[in-house]
Amino acid sequence: MRLGDEAEAMRRGEMGAARRWAVEHQIRVGGYLGAGDLVAVRQAHIMADSESLGEAGVALLERLAAMPKTERQVRIPTITDPRGTDFGAAARLRQRDWMVALERRTCDAFAALGILMTDTCINYQTIMPPVRGEHMAYGDTGVAIYCNSVLGARSNFEGGPSALAAGLTGFTPRYGYHLDRCRRGSLLIETAWTPGALHEWGALGGVVGRLAGDYWRVPVVRGQDRVPGSDELKHFGAAMASFGSVAMFHIEGVTPEAVDAFDAAPPAPITVGRSDVAALLGEYAGGGDAVDVVVFSAPQLSLLELRLLAERLDGRRATVPLLAITSPQVKPDADRMGLTARIEASGAMLLSGMCFYQSYARELAEANGWKRLATNSAKLTNILGGYGYAPVLLSMDQCIDAACSGRIR
Repeated sequence: MRLGDEAEAMRRGEMGAARRWAVEHQIRVGGYLGAGDLVAVRQAHIMADSESLGEAGVALLERLAAMPKTERQVRIPTITDPRGTDFGAAARLRQRDWMVALERRTCDAFAALGILMTDTCINYQTIMPPVRGEHMAYGDTGVAIYCNSVLGARSNFEGGPSALAAGLTGFTPRYGYHLDRCRRGSLLIETAWTPGALHEWGALGGVVGRLAGDYWRVPVVRGQDRVPGSDELKHFGAAMASFGSVAMFHIEGVTPEAVDAFDAAPPAPITVGRSDVAALLGEYAGGGDAVDVVVFSAPQLSLLELRLLAERLDGRRATVPLLAITSPQVKPDADRMGLTARIEASGAMLLSGMCFYQSYARELAEANGWKRLATNSAKLTNILGGYGYAPVLLSMDQCIDAACSGRIR
């Protein structure tokens, strides 16, 4: 793999041990994936909650953070994915002290590296959305697929070490979705029905993701009768990435690169309709009608989603735990506008900077006696079975009804 002068200097150790580690990691990754060189990136986004890191991962961060400041500081704006807890709510969630301590160590190490603790998976809605053609190193799959598809930026799914390496070097291996040829359409999806609710958009994304079933396949979707909004595309893309490891999609008339998605004549279309979405929803309908907890998370909620949640909860009372999770950028606005007070007047908890499945979800279930979980996130339902939950995918209104009655009607 060809290296420029800066990368060669890093490899020789002239810019410190941290950057030497980073560029050597990138050489190994790029060599495996066939990258010809490195590409300069404008921003990195790191997925590295303490549950995933474990003691060994946190210790690595601490070793890097102990290096001289000029050698350890990231070279480009580098931000973080959701953390493993909302520190102000850890006791109410019954998270153990050791979990919180490990998370604090992680945050301290990141801060010492010059990383911005944004703690969000919706940075494209709240921080600085990339523009078409910008090269990024994004870790969260929902972030990468949204920015590739809706905004026309360029990123692969960057694992935690790879995103950290990008922050330290300012580069990432040029392969995959940094290349024009990998961004072309691979299959054509004809939709015979346009979803109306967020959970349906997520379920449609899950269906398309399964049909693609491959990181290197790019679905092209047509047939929608209206332009979906940002939150709809957020759920659609996050679920597609979760169910199919898909990193990019096109929607005719909506996404910026859809106009020339196919190099040649498109393949025969695959028709997806309401029945396909209903079938996916049906996969998460078993387990009885009682519900133990309701969660709005994955991705974090936008300000507009919180406004809708507050409206739906006005005058109502949750009888089972209801957790709504947003970003640290949105939470102060929700506080200022009175949305937090309205939501929490129902008995719900509005949490900030975390994500449910990255927060020791199995241990939360054991500590709180949670099994049956209702959510409007298709991504969350796809993940939580592995943590011992029996999730059900419902609309926001149905989730609120379940939270207030304790049952799924």
